Amino acid sequence: MEQFHRAVRLLYTGTSERARRFRYGLIAFDAASIVYFIATAALPATPAITALNAVLGMVILLDFAARMWIAPNRRRELLQVHTIADLIVVTSLLLAPFLAENLGFLRVLRGLRLIRSYHLLRDLRSESLIFRRHEDAILAAVNLFVFIFVTTSVVFVLTFDEAAGVAGYIDALYFTVATLTTTGFGDITMTTPGGKLLSVFIMVVGVALFVQLARAIFQPSKIKYKCPECGLNRHEPDAIHCKHCGEPLKIETEGETGA
Repeated sequence: MEQFHRAVRLLYTGTSERARRFRYGLIAFDAASIVYFIATAALPATPAITALNAVLGMVILLDFAARMWIAPNRRRELLQVHTIADLIVVTSLLLAPFLAENLGFLRVLRGLRLIRSYHLLRDLRSESLIFRRHEDAILAAVNLFVFIFVTTSVVFVLTFDEAAGVAGYIDALYFTVATLTTTGFGDITMTTPGGKLLSVFIMVVGVALFVQLARAIFQPSKIKYKCPECGLNRHEPDAIHCKHCGEPLKIETEGETGA
C-alpha cells in the first residue's frame, strides 16, 4: 500500500515525463468537463446524459480521493474552494438518478465545475512559461468567463423552465451579457424584485471584471517571480535585477543557452 501511495503521489507531483503526461491528461479532462457542463446546461435529462453524468461524477470523485490521499495537509486541501466545488458537483451528479426530476438547482451546482478553471490555470502556470508571462490577462479572462456562465445558469433556472431548452439558455446568456456590458436592449428583462437585484449585481460585478480584463491586456505585462531578498513578486520579463532591492534575479526565459 505504501508503494502504491508513493506511485500516486509521484503521478500528481513528480517531474518525470510520465507524471507530466498524467497531469496534462487531468488538465484535458478538467477542460472537457467544463465545456460539457456548459454545453448540456439546457438539455433534458435523458438516460444517456444521466449515465454520462454518473461516469463523470465517479471520475471526479476518484481524482478528489487521490488528491486527498496524498495531501500533506488534508484539512487545508478540503477547505480549498475548488475542492468544495468539486464535492458539490459530484453530489449533484450522483444524486440526480435518484430524483424524480432533474431539478433546476442541479444545473447551477454543476456550473460550479467552472471554478475548477482556477485550479486548471494553476497547473498550466507551473508547466508553461507563456501562462506565467500573461498570468494577469489570462486570470482576468477566466474570471469573466466563469462569472458569465455561472450567472447564465442562475438566470436560466430562475427565469426559464426546462421546456425552453437550448433556446432558453441562449436567451439567458444573451440577457447576462447585455446586462453585464450595460447595453440593456430591454427585449428580455427581469420583472421581480429578486430578478432586478440580480441584474444590478450582474452590472456592477460585470463592469469591474471587464475593466480588470482591459487593464491586464493593455498595461505592460509583468511576470510573477519572488525576489529572494525583498519578496517583490512582479518583475519585467527580461529583468536581471530586482528594481526594489537590486538583488540578482534568475527568471526563466525562452530560448537556448549558448554552448
